[in-house]
Amino acid sequence: MSGALLGAAAEPAFARHETFHLRFGWLRKGFTAALSDPEAFSRPNATVELGVGKNMVNAIRYWCQAYKILETTPNEERPRMPHLTPSAFGRQLLDEDGWDPWLEDPASLWLLHWKLLGPKCMAPVWWTAFNLFVPEQFEEYQLTDLVVELTAAAGWKSVMESSVKKDVDCLLRTFGVRRTGRQTMDDLLDCPTRQLGLIAPAAGEARSWRFVTGPKPSLPSAIVAYACLDFMAGVGGKERTISVARLAGDPGAPGRAFRLTESNLYDILIEAAKSVPQMRVAEPAGLRQFIVNGDVEALRDQIINEYYRARQEQAA
Repeated sequence: MSGALLGAAAEPAFARHETFHLRFGWLRKGFTAALSDPEAFSRPNATVELGVGKNMVNAIRYWCQAYKILETTPNEERPRMPHLTPSAFGRQLLDEDGWDPWLEDPASLWLLHWKLLGPKCMAPVWWTAFNLFVPEQFEEYQLTDLVVELTAAAGWKSVMESSVKKDVDCLLRTFGVRRTGRQTMDDLLDCPTRQLGLIAPAAGEARSWRFVTGPKPSLPSAIVAYACLDFMAGVGGKERTISVARLAGDPGAPGRAFRLTESNLYDILIEAAKSVPQMRVAEPAGLRQFIVNGDVEALRDQIINEYYRARQEQAA
């Protein structure tokens, strides 16, 4: 069952980051390059134009696609080499007049994290860690073993354990730095998503880690509400009511992505609903429910647009 869930939610993409975790400025750099030239990443002078080495060019391309900033589009002249162009989401976020062109608002990192895990996810180790991995505290090998097991169950062929290990290592460096042991230069270079505080070193062995479950100070209620509506739109069809338990615990749900308990999520949605009359939280017979009055997708888009509009007005 878990293998089928992984196969439906993610692509068999492993170690495409060339061992480089996401770095500050990379998404903006990749977006700008693709905006001006849909073949920017495949040209011989890509290293010069992007100002990085060949492997980093590949890493920037991967992260931009994984975070849904860029997408492939048909290349009529060379069908075997599709263009890489900004997605609608990428333009909304990073255009000069977009929501947050320089990713200055921590909320944008939470939004990107949600997009990374969304379908089709190009980071199956990330998707597995947040949606199918049970332990709150774990050793690196445990996550590696589970991913290897699930890739086989999903019917993915030729997935090498060494590639999975690279992804597990990159995942952990994306969110934290090891407490002890020798650190590489790549460990010391900061990653923007570390400030999300989702995974941290655990007491004990150097390769022990823990998920940080509970309220997140930098996570706005509007982003959580957006993610809940996005999840509803993806799994609920035309349904306008969903249990908070599902939003907290289902694979692919916001509670999993943001490491929030059902109670955390319930409190956040109550707060979000205060400024959005089209949604409310109820508790009939002890069952916590999230209820939407109106079109779920339209409300989702309204909430995210209003959040960034308000932020821009505050900054003006």
